[in-house]
This record gives sequence, structure tokens and C-alpha cells, in this order.
Amino acid sequence: MTGLITMDDLTNEEILDILDDAERLLPVAKGELYLPLLQGRIMGNLFFEPSTRTRMSFETAMKRLGGGVVNLGDVKTSSVVKGETLYDTIQMVDGYTDIIAMRHPRQGAAQYAQDAARVPILNGGDGAGNHPTQTMLDLFTIRQAHGKLDGLKVVLAGDLRYGRTVHSLSHALTRFGCELIFASPGLLRMPAEIVSDLQGHGANVTETEDLYGSINDADVVYMTRIQKERFADEDEYARCAGAYKLHAKHLADVKEDMIIMHPLPRVDEIHPSVDSTRHARYFEQAFNGVVARMALLCRLLGVAVPADISAAGGAL
Repeated sequence: MTGLITMDDLTNEEILDILDDAERLLPVAKGELYLPLLQGRIMGNLFFEPSTRTRMSFETAMKRLGGGVVNLGDVKTSSVVKGETLYDTIQMVDGYTDIIAMRHPRQGAAQYAQDAARVPILNGGDGAGNHPTQTMLDLFTIRQAHGKLDGLKVVLAGDLRYGRTVHSLSHALTRFGCELIFASPGLLRMPAEIVSDLQGHGANVTETEDLYGSINDADVVYMTRIQKERFADEDEYARCAGAYKLHAKHLADVKEDMIIMHPLPRVDEIHPSVDSTRHARYFEQAFNGVVARMALLCRLLGVAVPADISAAGGAL
């Protein structure tokens, strides 16, 4: 693999292999074992847009594996403010690092960066486009809870128009034969071209504005934040804000093993009363960003994850 820009860069077999690697790496991600598989390697963290979980989990993943990290830091203190182009930034960081994790507000920027770089690019989100590394940790979380990916019923709710996490995840779930329910306000429906593409690949898709009537027979409910920063029109945002507020009282009739996920940060779309229920998985999901990205870093850098981690690793 030269990089991971969209989920199309991975076959289903590769996805499952990477998830298996992530499963074996769990003790390392938790700090129970030290396994410096990436000692001597350096990752460049290039975040041109705010990030907490993605940036920190990439850095944690690299350091848990013995590698080093260089950060772009605040864009306002970088040469970007002097007019340096993305191409020139990538050319420069390419010379300093072995792999680059990047987030950018412009859709398509990750592919542009990969075309300019010699080292692999890991797309940490490009505008309202794709977020494949998030999809990998989401798939890991789903498989961890249900023991499989295929044939599940998944509700994706909230901002489906601008939500790059759900754009990537819906394509991956379709490849594993999942039934998809898109629950959103009318203004934030999944883009028609994505729905058409999913259906062209055999997806069973239902679109609705009724979240609460859709969750009772779901295996996964994937909530998303209404992203104020993506709206050009404040009035349009005001009409959508607070559309869904999932509360513990809404979970009385759901499946016992149904899980609730969220890429975070949340605003008010999941009430804190949900946190203590058996269904809440969003904080575990956030931790899984470390282990999934560890597996991806190893794969893109051509480093095999040992079959027996306990024998290969050392105690901390």
C-alpha cells in the first residue's frame, strides 16, 4: 500500500487482516507491553484543521510502537501563513518523515498530497470527503461488540450531508452486506450521489427523519454532531441544530447487544444519561483509534505484526 486516502484503497480481506493485527496489538495500545516495531521511524502529523482524538491517537499509536513524531503544530505559527502551498509543505515534510498523517479542510487534499509525496499518506479527514482511518476504528469497535461485520443493521444519524465519517463508513458497511438506515433532518440527508453509489453496489438503504422509530431493531446506532463549522448559512444551521437528542429513556425497547457509537466530539445529541448504559461504546471507540492506527501504521510501513505479541514484546 502506498497510502490510505479512501476505503477503496483496501480490499475486504485487507480490512479484516488489519483488524486482526489491531486485535493482537491491544496489549501494546493499553501500555501493558512494549513492542518497538517502528523504532527509528518518524511520522509527520499535519493537521490543518482542529483535531483532538485523531491527532492524539496517531501520535500515541506511533509512540507506543517506539517511533517518533513531528508535528506541524498550530497552522497560524507555520509557514502556511506566509503563503506556502500544500505541495511545498508536503515536499518538505516528505524529506523529514517515513509516513504522514494529514487532516485538511479541503475535500480531495489528501489525494493531492499523496500525488506529491513519496511516503505514504494516511487521510485523517479531508473536508466533507473521507475519513478512512476513522472507519477502520469504527469497524474494529463494531466487530469487537458483535463478533462480525457482515449482515448487521446499522442506523447512521445526524449530519449525513457533511459528515465524512459516515461517508466512509457507509461504503465499508455496504461491502460487508449491512443494512443501512440513514436518519437525518431533510437539510442534512446523505448526498444523493453517495446513496446512488451505495445502491449500485447492492446496499439496502432506507432514508428517514425518524431516528427514534428506527433504533429498536438496530445492531448499531451511529450518532453524529451537527457540524456548525460546515454551514455557510447560520439560519440553515439553526434549523437543524438539536434535531436529535438520544436519551436513556429512548433505549427501553432496543436490542440488548445494540451499541451506540459517535466519532466525537458530541454536543447535545447524546444525553449523559446514555453514558452509563450497556449500549454506550463511544469512549471505547475513541480509544480504539490508537490500536486501529497502530495496525495501519505497521501495514503502510511494511512491518509485520507478530502472531504472538506476548512473546515478542517486553514488560513496561
